[in-house]
Amino acid sequence: MDERPVDGGGAPELTVVVPTFNERGNVAVLAGRLAAALAGRRWEAIFVDDDSPDGTAEAVRALASGDPRIRCIRRIGRRGLAGACIEGMLAAQAPVVAVIDADLQHDETVLPAMLARIDGGADIVVATRYAGGGDASSFDAARGAMSRAATMAARLLLKVPSSDPMSGFFMLRRSVVESVAPKLSTQGFKILLDILASVPPGLTVAEVPYSFGVRTSGASKLDNRVMVDFLGLLLSKATGGAISMRFVSFAAVGGLGLVVHLAALRLALGAGSPFTTAQTLATVIAMTFNFFMNNALTYRDRRLSGWRLIPGLLTFYVVCGFGAFANIGVGSWVFIETDRWWVAGLAGSVVGAVWNYLSSTTLVWRTRP
Repeated sequence: MDERPVDGGGAPELTVVVPTFNERGNVAVLAGRLAAALAGRRWEAIFVDDDSPDGTAEAVRALASGDPRIRCIRRIGRRGLAGACIEGMLAAQAPVVAVIDADLQHDETVLPAMLARIDGGADIVVATRYAGGGDASSFDAARGAMSRAATMAARLLLKVPSSDPMSGFFMLRRSVVESVAPKLSTQGFKILLDILASVPPGLTVAEVPYSFGVRTSGASKLDNRVMVDFLGLLLSKATGGAISMRFVSFAAVGGLGLVVHLAALRLALGAGSPFTTAQTLATVIAMTFNFFMNNALTYRDRRLSGWRLIPGLLTFYVVCGFGAFANIGVGSWVFIETDRWWVAGLAGSVVGAVWNYLSSTTLVWRTRP
């Protein structure tokens, strides 16, 4: 690492935000690369760690003890890449903020070129894999196809002015962050897409191509949850925030729960159980499935663990019970008024789903001080 604690002295001109979770093996390497890439510049790096069990925060603090340009924010009881990025950007001292992953797949050597575009008048600069000179060949076939499809959907539906709105490597003026922060979701992984879909028209968006690298340490945090988060973000932005990302995830889990319910019902009936007994058993199994799936996915930033799982599960049973009554009551009323079974069924299902979501958010996975 550069031996000078601060290049040139004075306040930083660039803050680099690095969200981390279980990246202990990468932080020292990345800090050294940032020092080399930004030599001659005044910069700081804020590592925002989601309480990694591998000791990532301790590794960052060890670096910070010898280099005041390195800072650490350790988040307790809060999870999620988007939230970590927002928290880090709002803590920045510099007038310009960059976000880069800790997995060493982003090419830090393009940071000076990105900063030059900001100095030239751009408000946001995206490091793109898909414009001329960019490269994403390190993706496997499945992830590459998913990335391209998501990029196309985002550009078509949200009209974002970038060839790579799914990029996790970007730079922007801190004033843009300050103005748009209240509109951003702390859930999910695609913080750049959220920013591009939330900023007012008229801002200048520039791009700098780079080659996406291969992870050398740690494990990727990308999995099927990313697609649910992405679809939720698209719907949220396309509807002006009327549909939240969390509700989309909750509804998706409910759809899977219906499949589980029908499968359990079929097995119970096949085993000779009376319909009432089979239906009751299937309902309990489906609710239990929904609880644990929502705990892992929809409310992972408020995840219940240990002994708190028991009262949480029991409360969820009660919430869903009232939701079933609301479903039946509303559906019956609509059927009497319209005599259309499918309208009644849809109305009851929507009311039940909204009730379950709002009650679960308020009572089961409520935010704790």
